[in-house]
Amino acid sequence: MSRRLPLAELSEADICGMLREELCQGNDFLKLDTHIFIIFGASGDLAKKKIYPTIWWLYRDGLLPDDTYVVGYARSQLTVADIRKQSHPYLKASPGEEKKLDDFFARNSYISGKYDDQASFEKLNAHLNALHNGEKANRLFYLALPPSIYKEVTTHIQKTCMSSIGWNRLIVEKPFGKDLDSSNDLSNHIAALFREDQIYRIDHYLGKEMVQNLMVLRFGNRIFGPIWNRDNVACVILTFKEPFGTEGRGGYFDEFGIIRDVMQNHLLQMLCLVAMEKPTSTNSDDVRDEKVKVLKCIKEVTSENVVLGQYVGNPSGEGEAQKGYLDDSTVPAGSTTPTFAAAVLYVDNERWDGVPFVLRCGKALNERKAEVRLQFREVPGDIFQHQCKRNELVIRVQPNEAVYTKMMTKKPGMFFNPEESELDLTYGNRYKDVKLPDAYERLILDVFCGSQMHFVRSDELREAWRIFTPLLHQIEAEKTKPISYCYGSRGPTEADELMKRVGFQYEGTYRWVNPHKL
Repeated sequence: MSRRLPLAELSEADICGMLREELCQGNDFLKLDTHIFIIFGASGDLAKKKIYPTIWWLYRDGLLPDDTYVVGYARSQLTVADIRKQSHPYLKASPGEEKKLDDFFARNSYISGKYDDQASFEKLNAHLNALHNGEKANRLFYLALPPSIYKEVTTHIQKTCMSSIGWNRLIVEKPFGKDLDSSNDLSNHIAALFREDQIYRIDHYLGKEMVQNLMVLRFGNRIFGPIWNRDNVACVILTFKEPFGTEGRGGYFDEFGIIRDVMQNHLLQMLCLVAMEKPTSTNSDDVRDEKVKVLKCIKEVTSENVVLGQYVGNPSGEGEAQKGYLDDSTVPAGSTTPTFAAAVLYVDNERWDGVPFVLRCGKALNERKAEVRLQFREVPGDIFQHQCKRNELVIRVQPNEAVYTKMMTKKPGMFFNPEESELDLTYGNRYKDVKLPDAYERLILDVFCGSQMHFVRSDELREAWRIFTPLLHQIEAEKTKPISYCYGSRGPTEADELMKRVGFQYEGTYRWVNPHKL
């Protein structure tokens, strides 16, 4: 067995090769093969803000196969120069990278066509075949499109644009349906055209550094194993907060609402990583099997365990903060769509029986934050006259990625009093010279490598919709009026009361301070 050199002694090519080897999980990553990355919806916001920049970063860092081409497809009449201009603010190219950026866009092309026209897809396929080794190339199809046209586009891809020699992979953006029936309908349609190992349902939160760190934190450290259960954990809080509202984009949001937009996918996926049992390996399906087992242990969420809110303008705020959700001109008058939701779920198995998992998410709140917080039970046999607060383990996903443990220590000095403090691992402080990859970077590289660990499988999707569909149907049928909360607040106070009712203790006496900002 060969000994690996320290990273400092390895070339960039060596490091890239090691990364690909790790991600491929036994699949062949044939760096010399031709790969074609096709972006449907290339004229849209997602393409210019995320997809083109991500492919550029992977190309810049030498992580793509050498012979990779990027083909944009949309209805708009555009050129590669137009695509480059639209994407430029998001590419983050430094002055010394202009030559490499030119080389990258030299590998780009663009085809204008319709999404419901067979002849347009035949034109696209002819273009793909005309590229170097195009007929033999591996093809990655990215659907950066409204879900309403997924069916016809995937039908045309399968009929007209598939590689007959190389492999084919389909990347599908959320939302994957609006409820259980529509999701099943879409899944069944795509399953009739593509194998499950060809389908990559992307939830970008699964590409975030700290979300991926959950598995290593849990299963790579002996100290957490004995306490990661109902005997020691009082409750688990999963939080997603945005400090801004819809800001003129409420028309799209109103069709889905905060539960479909964040809770049913991002937060539920994080819950699975917290609650699942150790998989037999880090193989994609071994991990996803355990996540499905967790979801099957969760009953449908009921309205008694849910608080819904909708933000209103803050009279003392500035600019957008003075506007409420219903003041957005793109939102239908009188809309009851929630912009905030808190829900309590229970995992009915031996490890977690009775432990509340509280999912909280909302727009126009007091801060930007996404985190996982485990609050532990009190120390039995208190000898400090109720001065000790509950321990907490916090995994901060964004911003300022960190892992910290709230704990009690003796207050320095002459007195013998307990004081709240923390054991802190703030990534920006500990890993000063490490650039954390964007979530899309890791996920798109995963697709090239054939790793599906961080993508949603069809049975995961089905179970997630099963949990939330009855609640969503009830809200929409009854037009449940959400509770008003002020722009820039913590959300409805009723959400805090719900958390208190199920056992969460909010002391308000301690706030984590980011140490590298001191």
